[in-house]
Amino acid sequence: MPFANIKVPQAALSRAQKEDLIHRTTAMFVDFFGEGVRPTTMVLVEEVADGGYGRADEVFTIPEAYRARE
Repeated sequence: MPFANIKVPQAALSRAQKEDLIHRTTAMFVDFFGEGVRPTTMVLVEEVADGGYGRADEVFTIPEAYRARE
């Protein structure tokens, strides 16, 4: 069973963008392993709250301009 766990900043993607990400990731697994994996493929899109992650020793918060609009 292929499994993808994708972490993104909270509110960075709209619902439609998350759905597209799930469909494309599933399609990628099908391309690699064949159609038989489609029913068992799991794609988890996790939203990480502002301040819940960092890079280069800095806590990250997503700027308002980059937040998704539903």
